[in-house]
Amino acid sequence: MIFFLLPFLIIIVYAFSSRSPTGGVEFTFTLNNFITLFSDPVYLSIFWRSIWMGVVTTVLCALIGYPLALFIVLQPVRWRSILIFLILIPFWTNFLVRIYAWMTILGNNGIVNSTIGFFGFEPVTMLGTQGAVLLGLVYGELPFMVLPIYASIDRFDFRLLEAANDLGASRWQRFVRVMLPLTAPGIAAGSVLVFIPTAGNYIVPALLGGGKVALIGNFLEQQFGSAQNQPLGSAAALLVMLVLTAGVVFYFRVTDEGER
Repeated sequence: MIFFLLPFLIIIVYAFSSRSPTGGVEFTFTLNNFITLFSDPVYLSIFWRSIWMGVVTTVLCALIGYPLALFIVLQPVRWRSILIFLILIPFWTNFLVRIYAWMTILGNNGIVNSTIGFFGFEPVTMLGTQGAVLLGLVYGELPFMVLPIYASIDRFDFRLLEAANDLGASRWQRFVRVMLPLTAPGIAAGSVLVFIPTAGNYIVPALLGGGKVALIGNFLEQQFGSAQNQPLGSAAALLVMLVLTAGVVFYFRVTDEGER
């Protein structure tokens, strides 16, 4: 009630209020904040870029995380613990420090450009691009995809694949029609855990994007900070909450169908 509902109610009240000339909040009911968000192409581009980057990051994490989780499950029990330990090692270091490390790696004089220069090629500008931001997002969120999928595959009964094989199913059919549907709850859980923080990520776009690739998290920081436009920031936050709520509903629907 205190740490979720009360702040949420404040955001709702601010979203339908207006900004005072001095940077405060005037509690007069208005829809201008939402009209501004939907009519200004700059705000729309930030919103859709956030959703797009969240979706792409989630898909890439799933494409990388599923085979990785399957590989771990197929290893002997002793090696499973070691591999899961390696997946969790990055959490021992502050995320901000790890992103600074990527800035060093991708910088003009970083490891990547030094290697490229060694082979006689011109340096490539990587920082301040969507590619660098996407790389940082996938790097940061991948463990949150691997662990739920691992737990789902670990509970999977592989004898079902043998039964499908005896019934004449090909390897692809066994995966698509047997294994994938039964492990879908793990993919859904991982997708929610990846998409929600990615869509509102602030650190990765600010550092690897260099202020050139703004996501909704950067926009909210600007509105609540330097712009002192809390009503507009609250309206944007409310829209993001609605999108993320749809993601959570999707997760519960998929897991419910998987259990049935």
